[in-house]
Amino acid sequence: MVNNLLLIALVMLLPDRAFGALDPDQKSLEISDDSVVVTANPRPNRSRQNLDRLAPLDIRLLQREGGLLEALPDRWRIVESIGVNERWWDPYNQNTLKGDRPILGSKDLFFALGLVSDTVIEPRTFPIPVGIQTTGNAGQYDLHGDGQSNIFSQTIIASLSVIKGSTTFKPQDWEYRLTPAFNFNRVDINERRILYVQPSKFGKRSRNFGSLQEAFYDYHIRNVGSRYDFDSVRIGIQPFSSDFRGFLLQDSLMGVRLFGNRDNNRYQYNLAYFRRLDKDVNSGLNDLSTPLRRDHILTANLYRQDFPSPGLTSQVSITANVNEEDRRPAIDANGFPTRPALIGDLRPRRYHVTYLGYSLDGRYGRLNVSGSAYAAFGRDKNNPMTSRPSKIRSHFLALELSVDNDWQRYRLSGVYASGDDNVFDDKASGFDAIFENPLIAGADTSYWMRQTIPFVGGGRGIGLNGRNGLLPSLRSSKEQGQSFFSNPGLMLLGMGADFDLTPSLRWSVNYNHLWFDEVDGMSQLRMQSGIARKIGVDASTSLIYRPGFIQNFVIRFSYAELRPGAGFSRLFDSTRDDDRFYSGLLNVVISY
Repeated sequence: MVNNLLLIALVMLLPDRAFGALDPDQKSLEISDDSVVVTANPRPNRSRQNLDRLAPLDIRLLQREGGLLEALPDRWRIVESIGVNERWWDPYNQNTLKGDRPILGSKDLFFALGLVSDTVIEPRTFPIPVGIQTTGNAGQYDLHGDGQSNIFSQTIIASLSVIKGSTTFKPQDWEYRLTPAFNFNRVDINERRILYVQPSKFGKRSRNFGSLQEAFYDYHIRNVGSRYDFDSVRIGIQPFSSDFRGFLLQDSLMGVRLFGNRDNNRYQYNLAYFRRLDKDVNSGLNDLSTPLRRDHILTANLYRQDFPSPGLTSQVSITANVNEEDRRPAIDANGFPTRPALIGDLRPRRYHVTYLGYSLDGRYGRLNVSGSAYAAFGRDKNNPMTSRPSKIRSHFLALELSVDNDWQRYRLSGVYASGDDNVFDDKASGFDAIFENPLIAGADTSYWMRQTIPFVGGGRGIGLNGRNGLLPSLRSSKEQGQSFFSNPGLMLLGMGADFDLTPSLRWSVNYNHLWFDEVDGMSQLRMQSGIARKIGVDASTSLIYRPGFIQNFVIRFSYAELRPGAGFSRLFDSTRDDDRFYSGLLNVVISY
C-alpha cells in the first residue's frame, strides 16, 4: 500500500505532457492492490514511441486499446531514473552484489557477495627449545635456542549468499551460504624440529591451504506473532559463539542449530548439536580432507535483554562436550602428533564434560559491563597423569568493566581459571575450554594471548598456552588437541584504555599481570621444584587506522612485551636474553 501511495504522488507530480493534454474532467485515478492504473484519453497524434520516451521514473506507460495507461513500478530500481545508478564496486550505496536488489527478474531473491583480504606480518620472540637431535647453530648446547621468528600470512575470504525473502520487516525465508577461504603463510625460525618433525629441515616453511569456513542452509520455519518473532533452523558448517566474548567456544563447526526469538526479541535462544572439524595447523582453516572429529558438542542457551536491569543482556547456557577420540592417533601436517598429546602416560583418552554458564553484557548507568562465569563437571575416562579415571570439577570467571569519557574509554579486566592443585588424586580441577578465542584485556594484541609458548621439558610438542588463547591448558595444539583438565590455571588482573584520537584513528594500551593458579602439575611434569606462580607482566599498545572513517579498510599496528616473572623465568631459566619477549604485528584488512 505504501508503494502504491508513493507512486500516486509521483504520477501526480508529472507534467501533463507525459499523459498528453488532458482535460481535468477526463482524467481519473484508480487504485488497486497490485498496481496503479491511470485512465485517460491521450491526444490522437501522440505516438506510442513518444509515450515510452517520456515515461519518467522508470515507470512504463503502456498504451492500450481504449486509451488505458497502466503504470508498472519497479521499486528497487526507481531511483535510477533520477540519476542514482548502481556501481558494482561501491558497497555503501544500492548494489545488486550486496543484496540490495533482487536478481533473475524476481521480487524477493537476492545475492550477497563479501570479500575480505587479511594480511599479517608478525615478528616475535619466544622460548624455542633446541631440537632433540641437533640445533641449527653450531656450538649451541643450551636447552633453548634462537628465539627469533617471523610470520607472513595472507588470507582471502569470499562469502556468497543466495537469500529469499524481503527482509525489511521480517526474517528471510531461506539462505544458502558458501564461504571459501585461501591462505598462504611463511614462517622463519632458526631452530630444528620446530617447523617440521624431520630434523633435516629447518629455517623456513611456506604453506598454502584452501577450505570452506561456512557451507550451510538456513530455513525460516515460522513467524510467531505480528512482530515477526521467529523460529529458524541452520544446517551445515556454521560459525557459533557460546558467549559474548568467546571464552568457551568460538568456532566454525559442522552441525544443526535451531534458533529464534520471543516477546518482541526480548528473548533469543539456541539449541544445537555440533561435531568439530579438524583444522589445518598452519593456517587455522577447516581441514575438510579429514573425517569429522569424534568430538561432539550439544549446547542450549537463552538470552534475555534488559535483565537484570535496562541496558544489560543476560545469557544462561548449558554445553556438553563428549569427546571419544581414543581410537586412533592424529598427526598434523608438519608431522607432529596431536592426539593423544605426548604428556603423562601417552595413552589415548576420552572425556565427557558439561559446562554451566552465565554471561552478562551491556551497560549499567555509565558503566560498561561484560563477563562470564562457568562451572565444569564431568569425567575424564583416562587421566594421563594417573592412568585412571578422574572427576572433572573446575570453574572460570572473567569480568571487564569500562567507563567512557567523551573520546576515551578506561578498562579494568580480571580473569580466574582454576588450576589442579594435586594432579595425582582422582579430581581434575584445571579449567579448560573447548575452543576459546577470548576478547578481553587487549585480546590478540596481548603477547600472552597472541603467542604459543612451548612447554619445554614437560612433554613433547606441548604448548604452555595456545595461539589466540588465554588458558595455560598444556595441549598439543589449540586447533587439533584435546582439552586437558590437570592444567595449572590462570589469574589475570589488567587495566587498559582506548583513545579515539580522531574519527579514523584509535590508540589502545593494555597492562596485565599474570599468575598460574597452581604449579603442582608443571612441577611433576618437569620434575622441577621451586616453580613460582608469577608469570609476568604483559604490556601492549596498538594503533588502529581507518582511512575514510570506514570499516572496509583497516590498518592495525601493535607491539607487546612479556616481562617474565619468577615462575616464567624458572621454567625457562636457560633462555638467552630472557629479560623480555616481544611480539610485533602489522595487520591490514580490506573488505567488500
